[in-house]
Amino acid sequence: MSEKDRLSVFPSRMALQQMKMRLKGAQKGHSLLKRKADALTLRFRQILSKIIETKNLVGEIMKEAAFSLAEANFAAGDISQNVLQTVEKAQIKVRMKKDNVVGAYELTGLSRGGQQVSKCKEMFGKAVKLMVDLATMQTSFIILDEVIKITNRRVNAIEHVIIPRIQNTLKYITTELDEREREEFYRLKKIQEKKKKAKAIAEIEAKLRLAAREAEGGGRGGDASKTIFDTGEDDDLLFK
Repeated sequence: MSEKDRLSVFPSRMALQQMKMRLKGAQKGHSLLKRKADALTLRFRQILSKIIETKNLVGEIMKEAAFSLAEANFAAGDISQNVLQTVEKAQIKVRMKKDNVVGAYELTGLSRGGQQVSKCKEMFGKAVKLMVDLATMQTSFIILDEVIKITNRRVNAIEHVIIPRIQNTLKYITTELDEREREEFYRLKKIQEKKKKAKAIAEIEAKLRLAAREAEGGGRGGDASKTIFDTGEDDDLLFK
């Protein structure tokens, strides 16, 4: 295992505990980001479905609006100048806000016309609203797509880089600690063996010294050199 595949830490019990906590945090973060990515993907698909539906609807509404404009021009002549003169302010205002998933904008707006073009006004109003809704969804679509990419990159980074590095670090620390324990066990075992050998040698030397004293005492006349500490007998001096 190379150092690039793990974190640079000193193998110790404290480092092992810290790595376990970091691994737990990384796994929790991965789970939360994965849920976020799933929620964003679901919203992304919903918006895509609405975009397709709205595009089809915009096409139909624009056909009807163009036909209504042709009818209004036929009935009242060119109404463009009259409409521009009568417009004081937009009946529908544009507003921007964000939803709970990602930024989205609600946009609307159109002016009013005359009596003959009321239907035309209504149809174009619907068309404008649908086109603005379509622009809103397309904007949300683009933003969601970018957020999903960023979130997925983070999920992949945690899953394939951060978590494996922490796991490799845990394995490294555990291996080093186990190796230290084996070395310590081997060292203690060697010390015990040395102590046993030293004790055995001391016992042998004690026996040899005892045997030498006994041999020396036998050469001087048997038990003559023995003391009361060796024989356990003490003569009564008073009645001799």
